[in-house]
Amino acid sequence: MCSELFQLGPLTIRAFGLSLAIGFAAALWVGSYLATRIAGHHPDSTPNLAIWMIVAGIIGARIAYVAEHWNSEFADAARHGDFLPLIRVDQGGLMFYGGMAGAIVALALYARLKKTSFFSLADLVTTVLPLGHAFGRIGCFLHGCCYGRISQAACAVSFPKYSPAWYDHAENGLIPPTALHSLPVLPTQLFEATGNFLIFALLFYCYRRWSNRPGLIAGLYCLAYALLRFGVEALRGDPRMPVGPLSISQAASLALVVVGLALFAHSLSRPTTTATPKTDA
Repeated sequence: MCSELFQLGPLTIRAFGLSLAIGFAAALWVGSYLATRIAGHHPDSTPNLAIWMIVAGIIGARIAYVAEHWNSEFADAARHGDFLPLIRVDQGGLMFYGGMAGAIVALALYARLKKTSFFSLADLVTTVLPLGHAFGRIGCFLHGCCYGRISQAACAVSFPKYSPAWYDHAENGLIPPTALHSLPVLPTQLFEATGNFLIFALLFYCYRRWSNRPGLIAGLYCLAYALLRFGVEALRGDPRMPVGPLSISQAASLALVVVGLALFAHSLSRPTTTATPKTDA
């Protein structure tokens, strides 16, 4: 783990923030290629849409994370008038499904404003989304959040003192306060990153072949990611909000399966398009 990479004057460059930036850049680059070469969109439309979705996605992801971890991470500081931690996304703390909700709202507003197909844009966005998400999960690993269960598996890793896993284990009496590392835990961040890279490869192939069926790629993404996230959640060891016997993200994954099936049904019930509607800048 290497949460703080280097200093630029008073600015601390953190691994999580840098990973997010790389993920956004990679997704934007591939998305621009697909939009102009495959879907026939205006070259300037993808960066404009990306700005809408990035801003809305970060806001949604942060709101969801703060709501889920309010009592454990933010309530005490807020009671003392310190609200800065609420917006320190560079230190980690984004909930993916909250970001997805914010991005969907931005996507719907953008499609309505530009008078273009929401489902065609959703196909484009969901094709590159797992690429950016994979880099984000690498950032989680470097920061130390979203860690897995205690394990003696060969792939298990120990995070250093003052990491989220170390604090968790020390507060629960699993290690002494003088311990230099946490107990070995499963690197669930890397499991999910690997899964997202594979989903991206699958969707990239499918988009080039079936982008003329609006909603199909988005439906495939929903099903693939829901299965990945549901499985990874079962291996997580960090505190998360429960929803009955499930975590909140597992419950959201089940809902995403329903959305994916609905998108499949919508796509297969409509005739194929000869060309994706172009958008203006």
